[in-house]
Amino acid sequence: MPKFLIVTADDFGLHTAVNDAVEQAHREGILTAASLMVGAPAAADAVRRARQLPNLRVGLHLVLADGLATLAPGLIPGLADAAGHMDGDMVTRGIRYFALPSVRRQLAAEMHAQFAAFARTRLVLDHVNVHKHFHLHPSILSLLMSIGREYGVTAVRVPDEPLWFAAASAGVGAGISSVVIQPWVSLVKRRLQRARLFHNDHVFGIAASGAMNEETLLKILARLPAGVTEIYLHPAATSGALAASMADYRHADELAALLSPRVRAALGRTGVQCGGFRDFPRTPAGIRPA
Repeated sequence: MPKFLIVTADDFGLHTAVNDAVEQAHREGILTAASLMVGAPAAADAVRRARQLPNLRVGLHLVLADGLATLAPGLIPGLADAAGHMDGDMVTRGIRYFALPSVRRQLAAEMHAQFAAFARTRLVLDHVNVHKHFHLHPSILSLLMSIGREYGVTAVRVPDEPLWFAAASAGVGAGISSVVIQPWVSLVKRRLQRARLFHNDHVFGIAASGAMNEETLLKILARLPAGVTEIYLHPAATSGALAASMADYRHADELAALLSPRVRAALGRTGVQCGGFRDFPRTPAGIRPA
């Protein structure tokens, strides 16, 4: 099986420092895609830049926890506080999204609003993924597939990270976590395939989130697996607390890795085809090649 690579920046629109990094890493480095937070403070700036970068593949980064909602707080009291912020307690949220029909209706409304906001940008929708990989939750995945169909979704990220990378990046605990969630990852893949939605085979960036430096990218490229691989990062022009949950992220190191001549040379030696989700071959049904 041939090798294909997508290099994505998440949280596009979170801050102008993120947008600066996305633009620079795409123009001068190896970045091929970005995932847009449509309700984030610098989303309009991100859209303006994306329109000037025709080869940058832009997708929707759905935010359903640990971020700002798109709808007014009064419309989604079960999701957001009075300031429109959705907290990061994903266990409690997951239970509420599954068990409470009223909250699930609000969740659907918020997801509709985020898809509609992306559609208004008139950017081509390359892919969809969910902040914190929350679409491992079956209720969220169901809504993503049904609502996404209305907006022309063709590709979804699957958080299937190789065990060797998880263990090497964050220790035995991360390796165990990778094994534990594998049944849910496999279920997500099967559901996407039944829905004729394209997905990646592998992903890198979960265990080393916020620490995807030059050395890490070089290790990945040296062991790049067959099939469609996505490497995702959180670059920004400066490191710092762009969000409370990212206080220890080394954003500037991730940008430096994307711009690294050593990384570019290593990528060139792989001979791998690079692009966005919509750039890779598919069967007539839309599923990735087996």
